[in-house]
Amino acid sequence: MDRIMKPLVMTLTALGLAVAFGYLLFLGWSMISSSEYVAMRGLGVGIILLTAVGAWATWAILRNGFELQRISAAAAAEGIELDLSELERRPSGRLQPEAAEMLFESVSAEYLASPEDWRTNYRLARAYDHAGDRGRAREAMRDAVRLHDAAAPGVTGGAR
Repeated sequence: MDRIMKPLVMTLTALGLAVAFGYLLFLGWSMISSSEYVAMRGLGVGIILLTAVGAWATWAILRNGFELQRISAAAAAEGIELDLSELERRPSGRLQPEAAEMLFESVSAEYLASPEDWRTNYRLARAYDHAGDRGRAREAMRDAVRLHDAAAPGVTGGAR
C-alpha cells in the first residue's frame, strides 16, 4: 500500500505546489501589467519575489531530503548504522539522556580517529541527532554528504 500511496501523495503535493506557484506568478504579473498604480505594481513585484523565494526554499528542502536518503541508503548498505537496541529509551521512544550521552561519546571517539571519513561523520550526525543537538547534526551530515560525494566518483550530489 505504501508503495502506491507515498509516490501518489508526493506527486499530488508537487502538482499542488506547482499550481500554487504558477497562480502566484500569474497574479503578480497581472498586478504589474494591468495597474496604473505604483503601489499595485510594487505589490505584484513583491508577490513574484516571494514566490521565487518559496520555490527556492522548497527545492532546497527537497534536495536536502534526497541527499539524506542517498547517504542513509549507502550507510545501510555498508552496515554502519548506529546500534540502539541495547540503549534505554523514554516512553516516547527517544533515548534516555544518559544513553544518548554514552552513544555520543563512543561515536565521537570514532570520529576523532578518522574525521575525513564520511562514515564517521554520518555516525556523528546521527549521534548528535539522538542527543538532541539538531544544529550540529545538520552540520555533521552536510560534511558527511560532501565527503561521500568526494569519495564516490561518478556520483552527482547537490552543490551547496
